[in-house]
Amino acid sequence: MAAHFLVMAGEGDSPEKCREPRRRRIETSPLEPDRAIASSSSTRAAVRRPEIGEVVELLCPGDAGSGKRYRAGRSDQAPLPVSLSPLHTSSSSSSSTSSPSGGDASIPAIASSSMSAPALVETSIMFGFISLSGRSREMEDAVSVQPGFFRRDGRAPLHFFAVFDGHGGSHVSALCKERMHAILAEELSQGEATDGEEVAWMRAAVERSFARMEDLALSACACGRVGLPLCRCDRSGIESDIVGSTAVVALLDGNRKLVVANCGDSRAVLSRGGQAVPLTDDHKPDRPDELARIEGAGGRVIYFNGARVSGMLAMSRALGDKYLKAFVTSEPEICALDRSAEDECLIIASDGLWDVIPNEVACNVARQCLAEADPPKDSEILSGIGGGDEAGGPEKEQASDAENKQPSDSRCSLAAALLARLALARNATDNISVIVIDLRRINQG
Repeated sequence: MAAHFLVMAGEGDSPEKCREPRRRRIETSPLEPDRAIASSSSTRAAVRRPEIGEVVELLCPGDAGSGKRYRAGRSDQAPLPVSLSPLHTSSSSSSSTSSPSGGDASIPAIASSSMSAPALVETSIMFGFISLSGRSREMEDAVSVQPGFFRRDGRAPLHFFAVFDGHGGSHVSALCKERMHAILAEELSQGEATDGEEVAWMRAAVERSFARMEDLALSACACGRVGLPLCRCDRSGIESDIVGSTAVVALLDGNRKLVVANCGDSRAVLSRGGQAVPLTDDHKPDRPDELARIEGAGGRVIYFNGARVSGMLAMSRALGDKYLKAFVTSEPEICALDRSAEDECLIIASDGLWDVIPNEVACNVARQCLAEADPPKDSEILSGIGGGDEAGGPEKEQASDAENKQPSDSRCSLAAALLARLALARNATDNISVIVIDLRRINQG
């Protein structure tokens, strides 16, 4: 490493030294590895990197004698296992992937995500989410959070939350994450909601959106191409035909309305008055009504590592799955209700969580995290479930962080992270995606 010094002729130099061309000499001298770059100007001090937390004074042109003081910080610190960092606003969110931190590797560190509604949205909404591959080799889950994604003049904004759990590949779940909210916004804009008819308006738009999303999923190729004419590449055959995704979508507004649509075995659970209220019913092939529908269409449910459609698919409804489309429908079941002042939070998650965590336990954890008092530490939560020290492994975490200092926001983030850690502690083997929405703040809006 070398530093470069520029030496100019000064007034004290002899005329001989100033003859044309003016001489400029560049001298190079080796520096020690930790030595700062210096300047010939005596007014510039050696540059060094401030320590984290150190208060430094920065002088800007025109600010002579009144330097501004800043505290040195670091934005890329790895998240601690329990103390989750504050989050960024949705307008400046970014994605990151982190691996388990050093130290006790029994339970990996969890990075969380949390956002608040944009500044133009009057109805505040607090939520946090997390999505990890867990012990699975592939990441097929996708999470979509779109606060204030649709509004009409004079009406409260609508908020969109969804979890998509892919199977056979990730391109259908990724497509749903990219397109579903945009399609739904288009469908909502086509109709007009009159007073008292908001729920019917939202239900109809959701049904049409799922139908359009299904058409896109069936035309999607594993290579990434979507739409007609159908792709004819080497991956357009069975590799694309067996790919699909669940979808659980929640719509909330400022008028105490909640609409949840479900297709597959992802789930939405409402915590109301200290009780867990499931808003969806898993679409499993051995559910009596689903079994009758499949057999009525000429299909069979074969018990191979659980009930499966034609011995292949462990759910009876999904987007995509062209190979089994005669028996697997994409029609969603829709639940609509008025929110109550007793509503505490809404949890939306993939089956990676629900396969190992009961509804009541999940709601209890979320309620404790959202309580006004300090939320419980993860050790307090894990102490009641056992097996917490067996949660190690090559988990990969995906998260979007945002800059929001509000306590409710970080509590939602903590709740989502702790639920994911509980699932890992109970030896969950699937991808885990969790969204926790604080309904208390909306209820006050």
